[in-house]
Amino acid sequence: MEDPHTIDVRRAADRFHSDLGWLDSWHSFSFGNHYDPDNVGHGLLIVSNDDTVRAGGGFGAHGHNDMEIVTWVLAGELEHRDSEGNHGVLYPGLVQAMSAGTGIRHSEMNASATVDVHFLQMWVLPDTAGLEPSYAQLDVNAGLDAGSSTGRFTAIASGQGHDGAIPIHQRAAVLWGARLDGGGSVEVPDGEHVHFFVALGSGTLDQAGDLARGDAVRVTAATGTAMAGSSFVAGPDGAELLVWVMG
Repeated sequence: MEDPHTIDVRRAADRFHSDLGWLDSWHSFSFGNHYDPDNVGHGLLIVSNDDTVRAGGGFGAHGHNDMEIVTWVLAGELEHRDSEGNHGVLYPGLVQAMSAGTGIRHSEMNASATVDVHFLQMWVLPDTAGLEPSYAQLDVNAGLDAGSSTGRFTAIASGQGHDGAIPIHQRAAVLWGARLDGGGSVEVPDGEHVHFFVALGSGTLDQAGDLARGDAVRVTAATGTAMAGSSFVAGPDGAELLVWVMG
């Protein structure tokens, strides 16, 4: 019996957009004042924001609860402080995971007074409510760079205990990442819900066609075989890919 599935291509320019001067933000799903009842998430992923914070700007202290928040910097540096006493400066390849749990307040500021910071922030529903808040950061550059010419995905954040990945409190979700040189190819992870995002560069994905920076592909399959054996081939300038695979 053929596996019923959907493959939904979402173009970068069609995302919700917020321009606050100090912040230029593109939202893959409903966020803040932007609301579409038919676009409130994909699987367990309910926020995927593509943010550029201008030099010297940032998000002042604000609160979250019962959410797994993963932050990934593409260029520049982002400084984090929170109410639990954690402090870190994030750079490309250093992933951050924050479990908001029963409640946490944090600030996210551009660490530079002269250079913009470009980053992605992704929110996943936890599998358990009311946890103690927690924070972690982990440099995963070695795993990503090892695949730049050979083509492979590396677990970046995982609720399934993948070696070398930062842990999150959601057993049904894994964030995979890949960096590809120009013309490099990689087989795409598969699952019941897949959110495939071109963070940098461009390329071509089987069953979805040509994709540019900021484009996304949402895959839904009854048995998690919609993308089995599918591959992505990077454009001439290479690509950086982030793929959530969720049950």
